[in-house]
Amino acid sequence: MPFRRSDLADLSYFLAIARHRNFRKAATELGVSASALSHSLRGLEERLKVRLLNRTNRSVTLTAAGEELQGAIREPFAAIHEAENLLNLHRDAPTGRVRINVPDEAAMRLLVPVLPEFVSRYPDVEVDISVDNTMVDVIEAGFDAGIRFGGTVPEDMIAQRLSSDFRWVVAGAPGYFERHGEPKHPEDLMHHRCIRLRLGNGRMYHWDFEQGDDVLALDVPGPVIVDNASASRALGLSGMGLMYAAEPAIAPLVAQGRLRLTLEDWASPGPGYFIYYSSRRQVPHGLRLLVDLIRELRPLG
Repeated sequence: MPFRRSDLADLSYFLAIARHRNFRKAATELGVSASALSHSLRGLEERLKVRLLNRTNRSVTLTAAGEELQGAIREPFAAIHEAENLLNLHRDAPTGRVRINVPDEAAMRLLVPVLPEFVSRYPDVEVDISVDNTMVDVIEAGFDAGIRFGGTVPEDMIAQRLSSDFRWVVAGAPGYFERHGEPKHPEDLMHHRCIRLRLGNGRMYHWDFEQGDDVLALDVPGPVIVDNASASRALGLSGMGLMYAAEPAIAPLVAQGRLRLTLEDWASPGPGYFIYYSSRRQVPHGLRLLVDLIRELRPLG
């Protein structure tokens, strides 16, 4: 069967579908519609005269032929993408696309402050940001990199620091303290209303405290559990309960008097944000430029 130019695009689409096992997620990665992906795959299967995927309303799985095709073409396509990235080094203006997976707080505190300048300097580089507080396999999901707190970066990744370390603090609205009083010791929190946190891996977060040699990790009580820093902050501002956050995230609200810190002598130090990516892939030139700009502008110090 003669190889057609359109087969390259269809095979690239197939790899994205095979990687995500989901048409919608693959379409988001590629910047096309899910219907366009479906049409492309049908055409590829008809030309190859073999079924590559099993599709139901609930799942997408690879057939045996699909598994073999994915294994055969994955590395060659990765090599093509790396070659495209290398060409950026020889262009007057970098181009391409950078896909990053970040939690909501990192998006607001690290990326939003630097993106206007980045777009001004490198208008031909497209930055695709997926805001997701769950821990995902960034490579398997088709991202170039992820941003997370230093202690949560997978060990098999290359990590680069994007911010200084900072303190984790307890804060509440002034009205909350008027109604419920102020804790004098971390263990007093067991008698307060706290806004509890669920980590990206599904585990409940224990609030950490440190004073000299005394170290505590408390599973605090509270009527509401969130997995989103913005929601925790909004609930804290409402006066519903005490919140636990990285100090830079709430510093402006503390300065405005809308939140007040408590138990400051027990504030726990924690690692800052790191960007991480696979050591097995060529790092896109646009990603290197973004990292350099974050380090230059230092939005979190």
